[in-house]
Amino acid sequence: MTVLLGTAELEQLLTPQTAFRALRQGFVSALAAHTSPQRVRQSLPSSPGSVAVLLPGLLPDIPAYTVKVNAKFPDASPAISGIVCLHDLMNGRLLALLDSAFVTAWRTGLSAALATDLLSSARTHTVGIIGAGAQADVTLRGLTRLRAVNHVVIHDVDAGRAHRMAELWQQAGLECQVVGSAREVARTCDSIVTATWSRHPLLHLPDLQPGSHITSLGADEPGKTELDAQLLQHARLIVDDLDLAMTSGALGTAGLHRGDATALLGQIIEGAVPARTDAEQVTVYTPVGLPWQDLALSWAAYQAALQHRAGVDFQFHPQPKGEGSA
Repeated sequence: MTVLLGTAELEQLLTPQTAFRALRQGFVSALAAHTSPQRVRQSLPSSPGSVAVLLPGLLPDIPAYTVKVNAKFPDASPAISGIVCLHDLMNGRLLALLDSAFVTAWRTGLSAALATDLLSSARTHTVGIIGAGAQADVTLRGLTRLRAVNHVVIHDVDAGRAHRMAELWQQAGLECQVVGSAREVARTCDSIVTATWSRHPLLHLPDLQPGSHITSLGADEPGKTELDAQLLQHARLIVDDLDLAMTSGALGTAGLHRGDATALLGQIIEGAVPARTDAEQVTVYTPVGLPWQDLALSWAAYQAALQHRAGVDFQFHPQPKGEGSA
């Protein structure tokens, strides 16, 4: 039997605390993984969209794996749609199908919140948002669970979207301000989240205050870039996977080398590498997004579904009548 878990079920089954725990464990466990993650992307002819496949989602302590198929259409809402397939590791049985838009937004946003909390200076209470979409919203939601945030500065090329995000967070009790450029965000905040589709740098080194941190979520495909090469070279640069950072992420797009990255986020979480060595350092976390993150959240949701008897059970091949009867 396969379990179908849509957005409504996932919102009931997953809590930020559960997701944070799964992601923290995953970042450390993935350091010992021997299988390289793969991202396959293809633009669609005569279409603004693209398709992407992430595989295999594997972690040493989970007896399952995932394959994720996404459609990406920047002007759609949601911009990402698709399915995460959760399979039994031993026999390939399809255990669950999960809504990719929810899983992707949560695993990306909450991983970003973890990194932002770890790498930002302890004094940070003002957060900047560049790109007021779903991923930035989940990141901010997660960050408020990890540290005190009392002021948010927002910029988006769509001013209406920035104001809508501000209004929602003001209703939740946060003081919010909408500004007209990415540079204004950087000059106001020392902790910044960028989550855009940009293919040219939005921030440059002179835009930043000493000690600033940036979590850059948009450089997840060849050609997408949010930070200029000088900024990346100057910063204490943290990535999620070195190979993918070169082939699909910020390092390769900016023409940098593997050695320009200081560490993996898992090494920071594990405590093997310090988050900062100087209060005046500029730090940057620029992930590509990894298949094991889909697995970590999908497995947690699947286990909760079994426990609470949630989701829709179905079979691809119903048993013919008369078979299996005593």
